[in-house]
Amino acid sequence: MAGRKVRNRPGRMGTSRAVRAAAVAACASLALTACGSTKDTASSGGGGGEGKVGVILPLLTSPFWQSYNDYVPKMAKSEDVDAMKTVNSNSDPSQQITDINNQLNQDVKGLVVAPLDSAAISAGLDQAERKGVPVVAVDVAPEQGKVAMVVRANNVAYGEKACDYLGKQVKTGKVVQIMGDLASVNGRERSKAFRDCVKKKYPKLKALEIPAKWESDTAASKLDTLLNSDPDIKGIYMQAGGVYLAPTLQTLKSKGMLKKAGEKGHITVVSNDGIPQEFDAIRKGQIDATVSQPADAYAKYGMYYIKAAMNGKKFKPGPTDHDSEIVKLPSGILEDQLPAPLVTKENVDDAKLWGNAVK
Repeated sequence: MAGRKVRNRPGRMGTSRAVRAAAVAACASLALTACGSTKDTASSGGGGGEGKVGVILPLLTSPFWQSYNDYVPKMAKSEDVDAMKTVNSNSDPSQQITDINNQLNQDVKGLVVAPLDSAAISAGLDQAERKGVPVVAVDVAPEQGKVAMVVRANNVAYGEKACDYLGKQVKTGKVVQIMGDLASVNGRERSKAFRDCVKKKYPKLKALEIPAKWESDTAASKLDTLLNSDPDIKGIYMQAGGVYLAPTLQTLKSKGMLKKAGEKGHITVVSNDGIPQEFDAIRKGQIDATVSQPADAYAKYGMYYIKAAMNGKKFKPGPTDHDSEIVKLPSGILEDQLPAPLVTKENVDDAKLWGNAVK
């Protein structure tokens, strides 16, 4: 959503509750039979013989999701998955349930979904389960419902890394976190982790909060209001650079507060996503750091796990062969927690970062 106004969704939470109310109770925990290493459970067969796979995106106005969307056909090919053209739910949880049903009606044999709402998505997951269609969730873990695997990075670590970076750079004063949608487990985990870390480890910092629902216009408006009433902000944590980078920089610039790193009055900014625009902002000294959320690996392992699921493969907690760990969530769902490194001026040009591979 960088630089583009995002449609407000005033009925979002009411819609979410309505969708949730329609959902059937969650299934039992996944059977855990195979080891965590993907080497022992690699799918066999060629030509996508398991059937077509539907891929549902949450939105396409964010550079992060645009990059993920670009990776999907490449990774589907490399993993030998017959992926259909992606479907964009356009930031609407109710539309996402409709999209799932539409894909199921097209006789897909697997679904890869990036949920918008961790609770509401259960209605779609229940529909898929009734039709015997396995689902892999990408980026966001559902609160309930059956999925073969969640492909995701550790979002608690996102908030903690941002807190530690600001705590070491700012030392004392006010910092603000621009939060994501609290209907998503990602928004909740990043927010709580940052808040708890500041309170526990950096008592000289005062953490302020802007609930922004992954909406760029909301973030810009609320940040502007905050800076008008309390201009003495020393640091900012943006929970999604793809959404908040452009409006945050524009708001700071309009107030004469966009100072380069090293200059007097510079506000330390740390972000999440790892998009090329964030890397450019780090190089320019406009922001200081970001946590690189692996768009390429999300696409790759989303395809890997849906192929495995269609072949009846199962997994259990433990380290994998791709520098991650499968963990069992409190809901009983399995999650492959992919690495997400902190990026600063010291390593921003690392060719291994997916944000440097996007042209």
